Amino acid sequence: MTVEFDPMTLAIFMPLLGAIAAFLLPRVAAFIGLVTLVLTAAVVVLLAREVLSEGAIILPLGGWGAPLGIDLRADGLSVAMLALTCIVGFLVSLAALDSLKGDAQARQRQYFWPLWLLLLTGMNGVYLSTDIFNLYVMIEIIALAAVGLTVLSGSKAALRAGLEYMYASILGALLFLMGVGFIYLQLGRLDFAGLINADSSLALSAALALMIIGMFLKTALFPLHFWLPAAHANATAPASALLSGLVVKAALYIFLRLTTYMPLPDEILVTLIGILGAGAVVWGGIQALRAERLKMLVAWSTVVQIGLIFVAFARAGQVGLAESWKAAALLILAHGVAKAAMFLSAGRIKDEIGHDLIRDLDRSSVRPTLAQFTFALAAISLIGLPPSLGFIGKWSLMEGAMAAGYWHWIAVTMAGTLMSIAYFSRVFAGFLRFDRVRTPVTEHQGWAYADAAPLTLAAGAIALGFFAAPILSFIEIGYPFGVAP
Repeated sequence: MTVEFDPMTLAIFMPLLGAIAAFLLPRVAAFIGLVTLVLTAAVVVLLAREVLSEGAIILPLGGWGAPLGIDLRADGLSVAMLALTCIVGFLVSLAALDSLKGDAQARQRQYFWPLWLLLLTGMNGVYLSTDIFNLYVMIEIIALAAVGLTVLSGSKAALRAGLEYMYASILGALLFLMGVGFIYLQLGRLDFAGLINADSSLALSAALALMIIGMFLKTALFPLHFWLPAAHANATAPASALLSGLVVKAALYIFLRLTTYMPLPDEILVTLIGILGAGAVVWGGIQALRAERLKMLVAWSTVVQIGLIFVAFARAGQVGLAESWKAAALLILAHGVAKAAMFLSAGRIKDEIGHDLIRDLDRSSVRPTLAQFTFALAAISLIGLPPSLGFIGKWSLMEGAMAAGYWHWIAVTMAGTLMSIAYFSRVFAGFLRFDRVRTPVTEHQGWAYADAAPLTLAAGAIALGFFAAPILSFIEIGYPFGVAP
């Protein structure tokens, strides 16, 4: 009897086995983690080739298809998210090798790898699942690992932030589970294909509302963003990069899928989602302008970018949802790469200077120029300047809004862009001013291993803009289940 392993099952179970091995063998956890990531990336490449040649792929686990069994499904969007997770995760892992070395970081190093691989298991499961109860299980796995990564530093601020994160995650998951229950009572099945063909009803609308609110908590959409800034700002640099660059993307992906399979029943709801996104853009921008610490500013900019993704979703109203998800997906990919680079570079700046107080950045005689350059490159994509992928995503947002006559979303986008320039300029001023330095300036000399990963990510955020057309063509493959909404 021969046992065949499908790439989709390997993409989920390989990180899980790696997490178990890394926990049991802490001395070689880093080696296990890197090998697991390389093998997972190879599996994703194989899966991408299959999707390119065959279109969407469905795997019935155990030979039992939905609704009796469980299907795994890979299409262009899910594989793009898998690729984002593998690439960003691998480069963050390389940075972690340097930032977590030494006796002082021994405890962090011991738990980072199993938590990160467990997180990878949950995210890959989200991107391949076609059953909403499986999605619930996977987001719980993600929450467990993400909270662990948040408190990894052991500081009081990190523990307090992790507690708030845990409360938000639990509440969001419970709301999502209640929605799952309502759907099962109404339809007797939980697979996505059943949701597409279901007739709208009050129970299904209530279920969709509960699940969407749960995802709003998970994504930290305004005004449910209370947990995110502290959690991302007080975690270690590698953990912050994973939390902001990858974790919130899983909830955003679930939101896009749910609203594809269970379309929002009213134009008012689409507008409301856009308004909440606009609130995140404005409020997050104001708080970023007021932030005293560099990592806190970067965390608040995540709130802004999340809001912008929801504005992209609502850019052309209910009628335009069939196309608006593409603009949102481009912004998700752009933000994932650029924000991971920015948190890693912010961590490098803090390590070199000894603090991350924005008002005193220009007082330091130490100038980690490579980390500062990386930070500036990442900011180009987050601001939305050409030729970055962030620019392409914003352009797609405004193009769709303009075609639909929704000029107010263009105004929100432009306001967010100007605010982004303003709060990132606070940091750039500290990089460029030298008049308050009382000692000779000693730029960071030599190449630090930890600089390679964030610089690669930041350069990638710029370079991906040149490949926006093929990326867009790829994420459209197999949309969705071959059925147009």
